[in-house]
Amino acid sequence: MATTAYLTDAASISTGATRRLALVTGASSGIGRGFAEQLARTGYDVVVVARRRDVLDTLASDLQSAHGAQVEVLEADLATDAGVTAVEERLARGDIDLLINNAGFGTRGEFAELPVARELQEIDLNVRALVRLCHAALPSMCARSAGGIINVASTGGFQPVPFMATYAATKAFVLHFSEALHEEVAPHGVTITCLCPGPVKTAFQETAGIDRSAMPSIAYVSVEGVVSAALAALQRGRAIAIPGALNRATAQGAMLMPRVVTRKIAGSMFRHAGSKRRG
Repeated sequence: MATTAYLTDAASISTGATRRLALVTGASSGIGRGFAEQLARTGYDVVVVARRRDVLDTLASDLQSAHGAQVEVLEADLATDAGVTAVEERLARGDIDLLINNAGFGTRGEFAELPVARELQEIDLNVRALVRLCHAALPSMCARSAGGIINVASTGGFQPVPFMATYAATKAFVLHFSEALHEEVAPHGVTITCLCPGPVKTAFQETAGIDRSAMPSIAYVSVEGVVSAALAALQRGRAIAIPGALNRATAQGAMLMPRVVTRKIAGSMFRHAGSKRRG
């Protein structure tokens, strides 16, 4: 599908001292929308990026009326080269103070039985697009010794996850890539934080075909809680944010337990996590 950048009130976006400017990918729903709403509420103007122009237009109107934020709409499919290029060009203008790399999706099932084209699209969106957007944003941030990037990974990035093999592997890449960049850019006054949420009640589970009841309810963290934890970690200069005490303990346990144990536990959980709606 052809991708075009659409700008709403782009000329009037304020980048002065009173309001900073954030760009949020995957802003049409879930965690991305939560970032856009919380940033607008706390004094940011926002560039919202997603595939669905109608949803973005509604979000822009809501943020403008509720919080007085100036909102720029950029319609782009980040699973395509054209979509990523459109966002790279926007970042190259050098006025973005905070980049939220949130766009992504997951698939569930036995890898050998899943359509390989969809798995490769997952890699393109979760990994390739994120790398390209970090590369587009960092030069201007480093040059002015200010700025931040939040890359959204997952607690699944701390371990292999059978039946979500590609998804967990992409998030492991995001986690390690973000930690490395955190060290590289810290001397330039730029902070990179990797957000690793556990279960969050969003459309992600439906897209991935996961039955929410397969996860303990105590593991779920609200979208607002996830966003608040990420922004607090960024403010404190932390490399990793894991919202929720149980999720932090799970991630730590995955690193300490023998890998044969972690992958068997994860495999047992996700083997039976198929959506009831689809089953």
